[in-house]
Amino acid sequence: MATEEVIQSITWEAPEHAHIEKTTDWFWVVGLLTIASAAAAFIFGNILFGLVIIFGAVALVTHALRDPHTIPFAITARGVRIDGDLYPYATLAGYALDVENRHGPQLLLRNRKTFAPLLILPIPEEYIDEIEDVISLRLPEEELEEPLSHQILEFFGF
Repeated sequence: MATEEVIQSITWEAPEHAHIEKTTDWFWVVGLLTIASAAAAFIFGNILFGLVIIFGAVALVTHALRDPHTIPFAITARGVRIDGDLYPYATLAGYALDVENRHGPQLLLRNRKTFAPLLILPIPEEYIDEIEDVISLRLPEEELEEPLSHQILEFFGF
């Protein structure tokens, strides 16, 4: 009788998001929209909102220029670890594997907390089966999809 090897943990590293190089046209569009929006706010007498638009655009461009950090991930017997934060299985309600995502396979985890976001982990193709074997013992599989807000941000290169 053969014994199956029990997987204790699966670890990997991946960028925090799929980095898309921004063209000069992207920066021109952001700049023109910022100037037009801030000018409209100033014309209507809402100086504070105009300043918020300008500071928001500066933050957006700053974020767009930086390369994504590499984050360590782990699936363990206790839970899912993302960059040092442990999400115990007791706080997670279900999972789904999205192997057909255009940026590569992803593990989607639904949190039990009402206002907690859906956790989306990029996973290497060679670990898909192992991750499913470990997760399926602890969480039910569900029909989960990337939120629309996440898809919109990906469309605009974030």
